[in-house]
Amino acid sequence: MITVILNCYKRPEYLKEQIEAIENQTIKPKEIWIWYNNPEDREQIDLSEEFGDYKIINSNHNFKFHGRFALGLLAQTEYVVFFDDDTIPGPRWFENCFNTLEKTGDAILGTAGVFFTGELDTYNYSRHSKIGWNGSSYNEIRKVDLVGHSWFLRKQNLKYLFYEEPMTWDNGEDIQLSYLALKYGNIETYVPPHPPENQDLWGSMHKTGWAYGTDNSASWKKGSHLDLRNQIVINYRDQGWVPSKYRR
Repeated sequence: MITVILNCYKRPEYLKEQIEAIENQTIKPKEIWIWYNNPEDREQIDLSEEFGDYKIINSNHNFKFHGRFALGLLAQTEYVVFFDDDTIPGPRWFENCFNTLEKTGDAILGTAGVFFTGELDTYNYSRHSKIGWNGSSYNEIRKVDLVGHSWFLRKQNLKYLFYEEPMTWDNGEDIQLSYLALKYGNIETYVPPHPPENQDLWGSMHKTGWAYGTDNSASWKKGSHLDLRNQIVINYRDQGWVPSKYRR
């Protein structure tokens, strides 16, 4: 039913904890795959001795953010789930996602949601709010413009990511996925409930998310990160992307 794809990049030290959290889900995945991008500034380590029971794809080139999503097209399950290498889910995350899909219908789900707060003709990425593990937590499902850190979706919806050449291969796969899935498939993006009192349902545990996601490997700390994401959003805005707050 579920293939999980883990993005081991510069944080292999969290891989064991991540796999344990996934294997302890109330709904078990069929397979766990490990996509290991070349970390560039350090030597790649051999994961096969400790994690040889899983499919491991070692890339001697950094295909950045799009590579793991391309790999997902090879999954032979109905659903595919992606996790960033700093993301440790609560034990009921998959259960939470399936319960959400029963209410929303087909959708892209994630644990860290972003919705644009600017005006219809002038919005950009810089003007946004967050919902989910790293933003406001709620007891209800929330429609957003894009999600990150974990993605839960039907494999058939991955194809939309590749319907158009990206503006850049250096960033923005999360923006591109939600925009193109909406444009070509009428597939909305949501954040499942993240109840403040029950982190078992969360897609990323609060304590580990902040501890692991704020180190020097964090992409958001790079100087060009925000500017590039702004350009991507503006590009799609100019093509007619209507933010979620205007689609409610």
